[in-house]
Amino acid sequence: MRPLKQFFVYIMTNGPRSAVLYTGVTGQLVRRVWQHKQKRVPGFTSRYNLTRLVYYERFYYPDAAIAREKEISPGGAVRKYS
Repeated sequence: MRPLKQFFVYIMTNGPRSAVLYTGVTGQLVRRVWQHKQKRVPGFTSRYNLTRLVYYERFYYPDAAIAREKEISPGGAVRKYS
């Protein structure tokens, strides 16, 4: 029997007192966090040195993970309450 695929919503930051947060969705959490820590992902996370995983949730359906990411991301909250 084939193992179930897993999807993760995660939040990264750059320190214990930082106000900079990044929310993402991935199918391989360990690999993705490693990529952020090694700055293998160009863009927002490498520019702001976001290397600390502070939160994650596991899902078995990608659409559920994407919906949750939109709920908790700062842009999603602005759209939700505008």
